[in-house]
Amino acid sequence: MTPDIQTDGPLDRAFAILDFVAAQIKAVTAAEIAKNLDLPLPTAHRLISNLELRGLLQRAAGTKRFVVGNNLVTLAGKTIGSAFRTARRHAVLQNVAVEIGEQCEIGIVRNTAVVYVDSVRVKAPQSLQFDPGHSAPLYCTSTGKIYLSMLAAKPREKLVRALHLEQHTDHTITDPELLLRVLEETRRNEWARTNEEFVKGVVGCAVPILAPGGTLIACLGVSVPVARVSFDDLQNFREPLVRAAKLLSETILETNEATAQSDA
Repeated sequence: MTPDIQTDGPLDRAFAILDFVAAQIKAVTAAEIAKNLDLPLPTAHRLISNLELRGLLQRAAGTKRFVVGNNLVTLAGKTIGSAFRTARRHAVLQNVAVEIGEQCEIGIVRNTAVVYVDSVRVKAPQSLQFDPGHSAPLYCTSTGKIYLSMLAAKPREKLVRALHLEQHTDHTITDPELLLRVLEETRRNEWARTNEEFVKGVVGCAVPILAPGGTLIACLGVSVPVARVSFDDLQNFREPLVRAAKLLSETILETNEATAQSDA
């Protein structure tokens, strides 16, 4: 049983602002924040200014509108990474890696790059290994493709056209139009594949790990030498990855329910 606490103090209002801005698909003005949260405009301006000073909010380029700040994105990434580094979730990752017989990893998106927060290797490494802390570009990794595909159409196109599509291999997609078509297909199929797009000789695939409300929080993927598994044969990994991702999602729901019960 938790003690009674104030629920309308400055900290509560600051968190409400962050939650509201993070839920939007476009930048918002201070007036919009104040109106939606029923805050006096001067109060909203003061809180927004403090959050902006701390890098938790920032102005969209060339406007007076606000989006989440880089420090908030970094904090969110660290929080998600920490949440997945638990014994039970690592066990789920271990089990699917053994079932598939290849390295499996959990990746999140942080500052327009994919960062891997946990991985399990079941065979001796032959090529690129996505170990915890390793990062990779959004556009040529399966996890990055899922993240981009789940954005609304306009923000997705804007981000794709803003990315520096560097050529890593002969298979890297550097044409924004082609990448957008691939992302639309990824969105329809609800999983992603990469065909030697980041490192020559390595193919991979990933499926989304969703929060109870359907929000993407991470991806579960596999990376494998093409000498051992062809791009087309990645299809065989989809079902076990989807099952494992569902288990990982359920552990998040169970954690939320346990927290709610402890607070009752």
